[in-house]
Amino acid sequence: MGFLSRLIPARFRKKKVKIPVVRLSGVIQAGGSQFRPALNLANIEDLLEEAFETKKAPAVAIAINSPGGSPVQSRQIFYKIRALAEKHEKKVLVFVEDVAASGGYLIALAGDEIIADPTSIVGSIGVISGGFGFTELIKKVGVERRIYTAGQNKSVLDPFLPEKESDVAHLKSLQLDVHRVFIDMVKERRAGKLAEDDTLFTGLFWSGEKGLALGLVDALGDMETELRLRYGDEVEIEPVEASRGFVARMISGRSATPRLGGEIGAGAAEAAISTAEERLWWSRYGL
Repeated sequence: MGFLSRLIPARFRKKKVKIPVVRLSGVIQAGGSQFRPALNLANIEDLLEEAFETKKAPAVAIAINSPGGSPVQSRQIFYKIRALAEKHEKKVLVFVEDVAASGGYLIALAGDEIIADPTSIVGSIGVISGGFGFTELIKKVGVERRIYTAGQNKSVLDPFLPEKESDVAHLKSLQLDVHRVFIDMVKERRAGKLAEDDTLFTGLFWSGEKGLALGLVDALGDMETELRLRYGDEVEIEPVEASRGFVARMISGRSATPRLGGEIGAGAAEAAISTAEERLWWSRYGL
């Protein structure tokens, strides 16, 4: 049948609708490395531009699976998606997979519609900071903390110094500023859809099903089924993916030269630390 269809003049063939798909997965943070790329604008900008430049595509699908992270990177990704959508006049369909929480949900707001799996996790509209205090530990091991600053607030929230009420108050003020920006974005993008619920902006998170009732998402479903319902069974779902780097290809199974041994070892150690940090983000949502 495929051979016969090629014999039919192009103007008589049934045209397929092509929908480019960009997958945004992981903790949102600046930096990253070739061994463990981070989810940030620098790493996905080219993918987004490629997707939106797909000719004749009526929409771009974005799959999100992120527990959050940097509010700055989240907002930059949000604004990039909206700018490209307006420039190319394409609809943005966001699909929530396991989780779109905190910064992940902020990115989801870039969608003209948000479709979530009923068992996914959405929300967590809040701001969090965390750390450890080591003042008792360094006393026990006989370590003396020495710190020299120019500027009386340069050592704010130093984990090796006793916590100060003024430092905590300053951090709380900063968090409230960021939280307010987040809330304003949700209210603007979900205008007329949000339920009257006092818990919406408290940092709580919900299932996709509950998120629909709260107005955080527009529908429940999965990408393939939804795109076929909208654009027909002949729809072409086309993933837009980054090309794999030289080092990444070698690590995944191709031969590595001895001179790269130390570099790969350092990268593996860095990746292990990054993985531990990432697990803390995912564990908040039981994942």
